[in-house]
Amino acid sequence: MNPTDGNLKHPCFNHSVHKELARIHLPVAPDCNIQCNFCNRLYDCVNETRPGVTSKILTPEQASKKYFEIKQELNNITIVGFAGPGDPLANFDKIKKTVELIREKDKKVDFCLSTNGLMASEYAEEIVKTGFSYVTITINSITPEIGAEIYDYIIYKDEFLKGKEASELLIQKQLKGLEILSSRGVVCKVNTLYVKGINDFQIKDIAKLASEKGAYLMNIKNLIPTKGSRFENFKTAPIAEIDRLRKACSGYIKQMYHCQQCRADSAGLISEDKFKNFY
Repeated sequence: MNPTDGNLKHPCFNHSVHKELARIHLPVAPDCNIQCNFCNRLYDCVNETRPGVTSKILTPEQASKKYFEIKQELNNITIVGFAGPGDPLANFDKIKKTVELIREKDKKVDFCLSTNGLMASEYAEEIVKTGFSYVTITINSITPEIGAEIYDYIIYKDEFLKGKEASELLIQKQLKGLEILSSRGVVCKVNTLYVKGINDFQIKDIAKLASEKGAYLMNIKNLIPTKGSRFENFKTAPIAEIDRLRKACSGYIKQMYHCQQCRADSAGLISEDKFKNFY
């Protein structure tokens, strides 16, 4: 599939369909292998709309059942996504089982996962084999020095790493995973969090490198200061500032402008999330 042909049925990846096609996120991935300085995952918080938040964790069986229940009311769902509240590749057995259960009864829906990318290269072939058409990898830095300011630690194959050593490994794995997945026909998006004073000067370089590694789309996301995280006292940037950066990066890679930074249990149109109706 050539993503430039306008045949993408994913409302995040294709701006022209985001007001008519719906997606659902199934929260079956509680564990994470990275601690980001901007993240505090809260499970039962119905009044927050941000990544990492969900009303509950589902088993694969519960998630499959939930999908078909929701689809009875939202028949325009074209994408089943996995976006937390942890990292899908730190919970891949649960993700894979959920996909298999849904695929037994629904042969048409497409699948998407969002990952921090630490295990992207290791799981790349399994991701393809399982049937994922879309993958998002969050890349917030491409130099270890900056990455060390964004990430507290990572856990890679039971090894606990901090600082520049951790960040260097993470960047290597993210870029390798992106390269493999895009070469295997998976449509890839890169999410980059804009943290003013930390990585803002580097985002154009991320855009250029992401494009070179095969990413189709870039989503520059605004920081949501989260209580309990190390960045809780940082400030959200004005949207005009983000849009100027998107325009500057658009010379390297297509930009996403309609992101709502949705929850791990989202359901419905991007602009009209109905998760409260189902949980």
